[in-house]
Amino acid sequence: MSESNQFALLRSRRFGPFFWTQALGAFNDNVFKNALVILVVYQIAAASSADSAFYTNLAAGLFILPFLLFSATSGQLSDKFDKARIAQWVKALELAIMVVAVAGFVWRNIPLLMTLLFLMGLHSTIFGPLKYGLLPQVLDERELVGGNGLIEMATFLAILLGQNLGATLIAIPDTGAWLVGGATILIALVGLGCSLMMPKVPSPAPDLKINWNPFSETWNNLTYIRGNRAVFLSCLGISWFWFFGSVFITQLPSYAKYVIGGDAGVYTFLLTVFSLGIGLGSLLCERLSGHKVEIGLVPFGSIGMTLFGVDMYFAKPDLAVAQGLHVAQLLSQPWVWRVLVDIFLMAVFSGFFIVPLFALIQTRSDPARRSRVIAANNILNALFMVVAAGLSAVLLNAAGLSIPGLLLATALMNAVVAIYIYTLVPEFLMRFLSWILVNTLYRIKLDGLERIPDTGAALLVCNHVSYMDALIIGGSVRRPVRFVMYYKIFNIPVLSFIFRTAKAIPIAGSKEDPELLAKAFDAVDATLAEGELVCIFPEGGLTRDGDIAQFRSGVEKILARRPVPVVPLALRGLWGSVFSRRDTALGRSRLPRRFWSKIGLAASDPVPAAEATAEALEAKVKTLRGDWA
Repeated sequence: MSESNQFALLRSRRFGPFFWTQALGAFNDNVFKNALVILVVYQIAAASSADSAFYTNLAAGLFILPFLLFSATSGQLSDKFDKARIAQWVKALELAIMVVAVAGFVWRNIPLLMTLLFLMGLHSTIFGPLKYGLLPQVLDERELVGGNGLIEMATFLAILLGQNLGATLIAIPDTGAWLVGGATILIALVGLGCSLMMPKVPSPAPDLKINWNPFSETWNNLTYIRGNRAVFLSCLGISWFWFFGSVFITQLPSYAKYVIGGDAGVYTFLLTVFSLGIGLGSLLCERLSGHKVEIGLVPFGSIGMTLFGVDMYFAKPDLAVAQGLHVAQLLSQPWVWRVLVDIFLMAVFSGFFIVPLFALIQTRSDPARRSRVIAANNILNALFMVVAAGLSAVLLNAAGLSIPGLLLATALMNAVVAIYIYTLVPEFLMRFLSWILVNTLYRIKLDGLERIPDTGAALLVCNHVSYMDALIIGGSVRRPVRFVMYYKIFNIPVLSFIFRTAKAIPIAGSKEDPELLAKAFDAVDATLAEGELVCIFPEGGLTRDGDIAQFRSGVEKILARRPVPVVPLALRGLWGSVFSRRDTALGRSRLPRRFWSKIGLAASDPVPAAEATAEALEAKVKTLRGDWA
């Protein structure tokens, strides 16, 4: 049963225990990691910024190295076995690691702690494919963005709380090491208990034969995802996000100490701001996307990441003169508020960027190979993060770049990478333009769109009120839709890019261009034969008076060649908008009078092809629209 509110998922057994299992795992990761970072940066290597940077980057590299080595095997395990059982074994491993970690903290044994950090990376490597592969199995498509948003929110709040707890406990004189060890053991025990409450998750590929060679299996996984262009480039987008994020997060302790001049509490405060931003952005994705996978948010996110990342440099480009400031002293400095706003909004837009990409990979991957696709994504993530750690070390130490300079360079690279990806996959940019146009101009009330089949061919028929109709329908329906539209609308500047990228089908009247008309019917038939959705406007043009005109016989010709279910749609409230013909009919110039106006889109039950005459469909659309023109 689809949950109308993403937070309602937390009460369901299919999602709740898993949510807390993964959240506690991320929480424990960060208690351990931050205690280690604080121990090194502020105690063992406190006298040297170069030593601090070396150990910080070493820790980041050791944690992600297992993703390179073991992700391919982890993906196979998650596809072959019950994911709940794997989660339980992973939590048992976490508990064992934390028991040994007590000795590492008490003895201040950096080599031992770094080894355990590597093992925690292994723990996360095994859990990664399980985490994102499980969600599409226990959630339906309308819940997927909300579920991913909750997971991302929980992950970054776990980072926030874990970093705070780790930093606080390790700083306590004499007993800090024991407290860190005890806390990590307790968290691991609670996480193990939550994992034992997870219901069984059926294996999508129980007959899979495990390839234990990590190198050949890694190559197989990467080769496989390259066959799905949208998924592959989405994986690259996620990997770039982790490159971008790992540079900022890894340098944040040194940024807090040497650029801002703060103490350990200031670092924790900056991390709090960043984590809250990521959490808010992740949760807002469901509301902004309307319970569907809206990849138009991805370019929106990348723009914000770049703008606020660049401004972060100009807000504080030089090193601090004063050192050891606590949070209250820092907040008394006028310039710091600009830094905080930049960090927070950069994080919010990062949430817009990452959540839709994960949801797209999950929905467009073969269910039997989904965990291996996630594993391939994790391999790419690890490669990008290793490169980020190495490049950061080179630029800071060999090239002499300052920490603000490194962050500026990363933000500028983000713009270049984003432009490159969007030129390769114009669908991202098309959906962004559609999302901006529709959500700037309208507030849409949706009614009955779940009646549109989730799979298989279907013909959508709708009244035609404005030049924005295709964008509104395409942005509201969960599945991709190919539109049949009058060629003059198809060729409108800017909108033409959107229509062409969405593979709309231009059509003309029989007297205008009979050849184009024939091509349009052939294209519609081929699209339906491939099991896709096609939307037509049977009136043959925009309404000139607000009423629904007589439906033409083209719909019957389509169904005669390819009998598929027909779903009547009705647009409401668009008559009188700047993109309708109301002003033209009244002899006035088209001037905008309403922005963000309330409109509606409704769907009725599918009509069998044998009953779908033009007259019957016209009557259904009129009834569906009602008096709200």
